[in-house]
Amino acid sequence: MPAIKFGTSGWRDIIARDFTFDNVRLAVQAIANYLNAEIRNEQSPLHFRKPVLILGHDTRFLAREFSIAAAEVLAANDLQVLLCDRDTPTPVIAHAIRHRRAVGGINFTASHNPAEYQGLKFSTWNGAPATPEVTSQIEANIARLQSEKFSFRGAVIGAYECPSFNPQPDYFKQLRKLVEFSVLKKARLKVAVDFSYGTGHGYLDTLLENAGAKVTLFHDELNPLFGGHHPEPNAENMRDVGKFVRSGKAHLGLGLDGDADRFGIVDRDGTWLTPNQVLTLTLYHLKKNRGWTGAVVRTVPSSHQVDAVAGLFGVKIYETPVGFKYIGALMESEPIIVGGEESGGLSVKGHVPEKDGILACLLMAELVATEKKSLGQILRELSKKIGDFYTDRINVSFAPEKKDALLARLGSGLQSIGPFSVEKFIATDGFKFLLPGGEWVAFRASGTEPLIRCYVEAKSKANLKKLQAACRHVLAPVNDH
Repeated sequence: MPAIKFGTSGWRDIIARDFTFDNVRLAVQAIANYLNAEIRNEQSPLHFRKPVLILGHDTRFLAREFSIAAAEVLAANDLQVLLCDRDTPTPVIAHAIRHRRAVGGINFTASHNPAEYQGLKFSTWNGAPATPEVTSQIEANIARLQSEKFSFRGAVIGAYECPSFNPQPDYFKQLRKLVEFSVLKKARLKVAVDFSYGTGHGYLDTLLENAGAKVTLFHDELNPLFGGHHPEPNAENMRDVGKFVRSGKAHLGLGLDGDADRFGIVDRDGTWLTPNQVLTLTLYHLKKNRGWTGAVVRTVPSSHQVDAVAGLFGVKIYETPVGFKYIGALMESEPIIVGGEESGGLSVKGHVPEKDGILACLLMAELVATEKKSLGQILRELSKKIGDFYTDRINVSFAPEKKDALLARLGSGLQSIGPFSVEKFIATDGFKFLLPGGEWVAFRASGTEPLIRCYVEAKSKANLKKLQAACRHVLAPVNDH
């Protein structure tokens, strides 16, 4: 039996190859062992809590069946399960954990991965993604159970029954505290919404419609194959939304990934905005228009455009490793206006320490309604004060046997990247090289695929092209296979 490893967002694998009912039961038993040990521990925040656990799933093949199989294992370990009554967004599950004071939650989702994948994500009692300290204990439990040849004889798949509930009303009540729906009502926006065949249906569209928006839906039906694409709201997958908006039929395009924790935004002219730009705009809006106070947190490869806006408003900036669990931990410890990452996730003060694409989309609609301008116009006005920022991410595949040599070479530091001298080397997560004039590049190995990700930020289009070429040159030996 292969090892089960938890990455930046839980355990993901290919359905029927490694993501099987037996392996799911094994992983869930390991989580149950962890939770029961914490409940018995007088020093743990779980000690005085009822042993209630929230269980949910996305729209993928066999998702609900995996959830029910997990519920049976948890019940056998004296844990009280509350199963969401339908496919449910990750941020909604996170809120339910906090609202119901549960000991944690298990969400069956592979987020934006291809259709052949499924995943198991464990969230702790505060609704945040489990930290490496927690998942390492779960992995140790899995290894021990494997050595003991663990097996669980369950009911016929899908036959087990457990209590269910509807988490939507409590989540809607939470968002009404964070979003100024009265502003949206006055604007009467026309909005195109792309669900990527995922869990966001009945959430984002309902909230917008209740606020008086005219909503046109894309990819809102159930399709476990996701139309042959990754369920990700990127520029390519939101192309139809872009055409629709550009034709004048909508003021804005909003998109969600398969479990609705990531967002995609299309501006009035059909331009797809990068997550970096959306994070920048969220900080700008909450600080300027809403008067929020606190700091901002972003991950290592996220744009320094966020830093520039933070400087404009006198806001403190934090930089964390990749993974929302690191952002969430900081959001739990001090006031953070907004925390986000370049891969398309953010959350705000007073909300869950987990990515929420639904909230991000609503805040962009609120910004448009508040300033009565396109998002691109707001960005252009900002650029006059903070300068231009051009970003790109390059994925380079490699032969696995070359990985260690490449990482060792990058880790030893580089004196220059192409014609640009290196001013500072940062190894918080991967390898980041700060260059003159506020430009930088960063390299990071993917935790799930044989890829090196190269992040580039320049202050001009010409320098962006130079840095793109320089990074490909740096990675050329690893791509030669």
